[in-house]
Amino acid sequence: MTTLIRLEILRTFRNRRYLLFTIAYPALMYVFFIHAYDSANFAGGLPVQTYFMVSMATFGAVGAVLTGSAQRISLERGSGWVRQLRLTALPGRAYTLGKIAASSVTTLPAILVVFAVGASQGVSLGAGQWIGLAAALWLGSFVFAALGVALGYAAAPDSVQTMVMITYMVMALFGGTWFPVSGSLERFARFDPVYLYNRLATFTRPGHALDLAAVAGLAAFLAVFVAAAAALYRRDTRRA
Repeated sequence: MTTLIRLEILRTFRNRRYLLFTIAYPALMYVFFIHAYDSANFAGGLPVQTYFMVSMATFGAVGAVLTGSAQRISLERGSGWVRQLRLTALPGRAYTLGKIAASSVTTLPAILVVFAVGASQGVSLGAGQWIGLAAALWLGSFVFAALGVALGYAAAPDSVQTMVMITYMVMALFGGTWFPVSGSLERFARFDPVYLYNRLATFTRPGHALDLAAVAGLAAFLAVFVAAAAALYRRDTRRA
């Protein structure tokens, strides 16, 4: 399984679309948002620079795992590569877990690049907060890596890109990626994993601790997405 993970990571890092849309694009969007807002204002209880640093880091991380794993799995299914792997000694669960693990590793550059730009734009956090925030966002990306695997087994190769983009944009829109969510909309946003993902940054606010409700919600989503990926994998195996 380690060989599979290593090959998946290398293949992703060689992909120019990955470098552009999941690393460069969120960093550019971050600069756009902080200059579109008054830098003296707050957004979602955080300084504008910090709020959009987190939201663009999560935007890049979710994009890295969804567009990467879902489309690749769907294409591999269509080409017969997954069927060939089933004839080897590699267990199905190892293939699925390998995809999730490899996808999660590719989120780190998306997070760290936006953090570096945020630091250059005046975001000031303690060393422990920087490390804790990076760790929280990286661990949270496993939720979306599992979703990406599930989507890869659910969609046909000719429709997977559309399904991923709709899922990606809807979750970002109502998850506080583009603007702070408040009021009546926030009651619905609590059922959006991207909203919970962004809530992991609340401990950087003075007097606030890690949002354990968001952690519990993401853990529940992770369990659901992993179960869905396993069920869809078994369905795909029976069809093969």
